[in-house]
Amino acid sequence: MKTAISVEGELLNETDRAAREMGLSRSRLISVALEDYLHRRRREQMIEQLNRVYSKPDSSEARITKKMKAKFRSTIGDQW
Repeated sequence: MKTAISVEGELLNETDRAAREMGLSRSRLISVALEDYLHRRRREQMIEQLNRVYSKPDSSEARITKKMKAKFRSTIGDQW
């Protein structure tokens, strides 16, 4: 699909140089770069979402973790 976009002159010049060096058309290079950017953006969003989910343990996990820490401390304390 054709579209028109505005790009800063120096960025366009660098894009043209890179496309020539890679043996690609300007359009193909921009498409590849955009695909890569969007893939990385989706991955970062997924990681952020997973971090939000796993950073907040539910109440049962928090209770178990608290008990495990207390048991660990008492075990270590008994050894010293």
